[in-house]
Amino acid sequence: MIEQTVPSAADDRVRTRDEHDGEPVLDLDGVTREFGQETAVDELSLSVYEGELLTLLGPSGCGKTTTLRLLAGLDSPDGGTIRVDDEVVAGPDAFVAPDDRDVGLVFQSFALFPHLTVGENVAFGIDDWSADDREARVEELLDLVNLSDYREGSPDDLSGGQRQRVALARSLAPEPDVLLLDEPFSNLDVSLRVEMREEVRRIIKQTGVTAVSVTHDQEEALSISDRVAVISDGDVEQVGRPEVVFEQPESRFVAEFLGQAGFVSGTLDSGSVETDLGTLSADVIEGLGREYDGARVDVMVRPDDLVATPADGDSVEAEPGIDPGNGEIVHRQYTGPSFVYQVQLDGGDHVYCEHNHADDLALDQRVRVDLRVDHPLAWFPAE
Repeated sequence: MIEQTVPSAADDRVRTRDEHDGEPVLDLDGVTREFGQETAVDELSLSVYEGELLTLLGPSGCGKTTTLRLLAGLDSPDGGTIRVDDEVVAGPDAFVAPDDRDVGLVFQSFALFPHLTVGENVAFGIDDWSADDREARVEELLDLVNLSDYREGSPDDLSGGQRQRVALARSLAPEPDVLLLDEPFSNLDVSLRVEMREEVRRIIKQTGVTAVSVTHDQEEALSISDRVAVISDGDVEQVGRPEVVFEQPESRFVAEFLGQAGFVSGTLDSGSVETDLGTLSADVIEGLGREYDGARVDVMVRPDDLVATPADGDSVEAEPGIDPGNGEIVHRQYTGPSFVYQVQLDGGDHVYCEHNHADDLALDQRVRVDLRVDHPLAWFPAE
């Protein structure tokens, strides 16, 4: 059975709008970086606005870390222009050294100085301030990151999460226009990552600094960011609010990189698409109008859009004219709170169904798959 609830047009406009007021704090225009025959960053253009936390998200080797190095001034582009607060810091006729840019950088390894105290680490970048101003700034930041009691201690005596907060405070001390974070949670234990994601976002938002983070972790990017820029082959595939990028991916790469995605194929005919999950009204599929009649399409469904029930068990009656999607469980993944079942439908399509951990279905078990959605579904031309 297919339960479809489509948001109103007004709701959809609010959900997909991605507008900003004023000029960007950070602007990349056609930035390119080459290493021999390899193009690591390929005419990348992107803007980051005041007070925004934007995350560059992509797989290893996609160019996101090279982009961060270009922003920090640790590398120079072969083409294009980088502006910070409307000042050209890298371009055909300009290059501003890292120390002269209003940019702070939190390294992946934290890079604290073990011979300095926690307080001295925080004060490292503001040694040209007056003693009173430096003292006040260190006190303010240690209070912000909840480490006031550790000021005279050594970084070696701190936990991983505490060292990260010291590194963050040190980068914020000079009041940079832009804060860069390089894989900020990769060196933390899994149990600390969720806690520290929320803590780092709190600190960034409380200071109002404009920030750019780099990660390959989809959950991290979606949970902490105001916007996400998905990077592939050195360029931006899509940029937007996390929920928009996740629910309405503009390419198969984005769809598949941002979590598990299944695709059911069908042909649009008179306002509906016949699939192995039943008949889908074109109204529930984002932007699929009658002008596409006759087109063969692949409709994306996420694990939380689907429910699998044993084929021989009790289930809700299907609506008239709709055959329940039947298939077989070919893989199952236990995550603790849930099971994710991969189902091969009888027509050959593969989809994923996410269930509470108490719903224990067996490998090779025959199931029916029901689609239950309250949002528009994305689609792509059939492969």
